[in-house]
Amino acid sequence: MPLSRRSFVRALGVGGAGTLAIPSWIHARGLEGARGDAAAARVLRDGMIRLHSNENPNGPVPAAIRAIHSAMHESAFYPASLERRVIAALAKANGMPEERIMVGSGSGEILRVAVQAFCSPSKHLVTAIPTFETPAQFARQLGVAVREVPLDAQLRIDTERMLREVRGAGLVFLCNPNNPTGHVLDKATVDAFLRAALAADPEVVILVDEAYHEFVNDPAYASALPITATEPRVFVSRTFSKIYGLAGLRIGYAFGAPATLGRMEAWRLPNGIGTLGQVAAIAALEDSAQMRREQDLNRAARSFTARWFSDAGYTVVPSQTNFVLVDVRRPAGDFALACARQEIQVGRTFPPLTNHSRISIGTMAEMERAVDVFRRVLG
Repeated sequence: MPLSRRSFVRALGVGGAGTLAIPSWIHARGLEGARGDAAAARVLRDGMIRLHSNENPNGPVPAAIRAIHSAMHESAFYPASLERRVIAALAKANGMPEERIMVGSGSGEILRVAVQAFCSPSKHLVTAIPTFETPAQFARQLGVAVREVPLDAQLRIDTERMLREVRGAGLVFLCNPNNPTGHVLDKATVDAFLRAALAADPEVVILVDEAYHEFVNDPAYASALPITATEPRVFVSRTFSKIYGLAGLRIGYAFGAPATLGRMEAWRLPNGIGTLGQVAAIAALEDSAQMRREQDLNRAARSFTARWFSDAGYTVVPSQTNFVLVDVRRPAGDFALACARQEIQVGRTFPPLTNHSRISIGTMAEMERAVDVFRRVLG
């Protein structure tokens, strides 16, 4: 049975007698537990249920824990030599040649180096809003123009409007399923968009972020991975931070043409992935049965949560991820603060959807406790 995040800390021998105390914010699922809506962050404390950062509430798979224990002594050495083993494991698991795989310090590093490699003061970034913010935030830090395309009336990524912004772009960022909405674009829509965008500009590169790929059960969906085999200007990013439960160990990866990945490799941080993260990733990939169990657990708790809000009269965006986005019909920041005061931490505000709250899916027991708090907060 997978370990909880607290059991994971104990398993590594941290936080017990004679060891360093761990600040309370580290127990939150990700740095979002210590930032986001400032007022809610100030009331964070141990014992809260963190439905905030879209991690796996069950923690790493047991095989990953065992691999971490076995490799502790290797932490004295730089980890670069292990990268080929991770890439080999990813190649085997996904049926891809090793030369078409790149790893990074979480998918966040891959998104950042993509902006560095393909954008410039004369080559803008095209993205949706709201969507995962890292590419747009980093582009602005570099002085790159960002063209953000609002979602459509159903809160889906508007690929037709995004297409109008492609000419002259260096990079197009397409998050599918989208964070924070949970919506997924079907295969036909994605394929049509990719073909049209590639035709619109002979130099543009397209990044399809599939961080939540493993959670999707919509039969109309398909990964964009196959198109990367024939189109060098499209690549796909994924992560071990979600279904694999390794968010704290920072390991992500990308599939694409060697020349495309090579342009990004030049910007990567050397030794950016630690030894423990690499051995844990290899072990996690080998446990396909555990991943199926995680999918089942997530879907059951997600359905329970979405049904509770719907029955209570609130609009829930259809989700194919490990979170739901709910129109709580009041400022989401106020809702988050009220929940935090009752030991539940939910997601920050995602403008312009300021009345929508993103709620990560915890264990069924966590969600049963959480909806009691939501009932009180929402009246």
